Amino acid sequence: MVREVQGVRLVLPWSHRLPDYATAGSSYGQNLVELARLLGAGPRPLTVMDVGANVGDSVLQILNATDASVLCVEGDRAYLEYLHLNVDADPRVSVVEALLSVEDHSGVTKAVRTGGTTRFVAGDSIDAMPSISPTRLRGEYPDFDDLRLVKSDTDGYDVELVPAVARAWSDSRPVLFFEYDPYLIRLAGLDPLAIWPQLEQLGYRDIAIWDHGGNPIGRATTSDIGARAPELDHIPGRPGSRTYWDLAVVHRADDQGRAALDGLIAPT
Repeated sequence: MVREVQGVRLVLPWSHRLPDYATAGSSYGQNLVELARLLGAGPRPLTVMDVGANVGDSVLQILNATDASVLCVEGDRAYLEYLHLNVDADPRVSVVEALLSVEDHSGVTKAVRTGGTTRFVAGDSIDAMPSISPTRLRGEYPDFDDLRLVKSDTDGYDVELVPAVARAWSDSRPVLFFEYDPYLIRLAGLDPLAIWPQLEQLGYRDIAIWDHGGNPIGRATTSDIGARAPELDHIPGRPGSRTYWDLAVVHRADDQGRAALDGLIAPT
């Protein structure tokens, strides 16, 4: 089906939940778009990598807000068809049909799809495209050497992939925007807190925090956000409930990136 979602035309599978989340006036996903717009106004060309690009909704909204070159990485065969339908007409977009992984490997992988998102688990069917490491990805796409913004939404694997991308592009110090969901992180067999010392060691410090609907929560640093993470496991007044954050993390040497965060959520 074809839908107009937050100002862009998208071809979507009938079961995709994006139109339900991104209703008229909703803040859903607009934090990323505004972050990209602010970074695009800076002195460096805006180059973006979208890990878990899905149907291309983030890409099209970013390009509707500012000029950019975008590298889409998508490993789910089910969504690649829609991604190509949505972005192939724009020469600013390149699509990588691969599953981003810390190391290159070809394993048996099963896709678990729910409402328009995909989580990959070990299984007896190969649903994913071959994997590619961040280091190899950079080598194969030199036009993105000066990477400015990384968006990652991989249903729990972000805490493993985001530091790997930051290491591979350590000289360009991209702003890191990703979903932080302790429940899905643990489901992937990973430690939700392990990411923070890794990013701090790589020089990342300042963090802006939004709730899952894109509403601002506040600011933190890589040294203190770990103490706040338990907030996501227990929502007051809602026993058994959980939520997740959207986070934007900026390198301590990235003055323009920090100014962009300040423009979105004022430091306290």
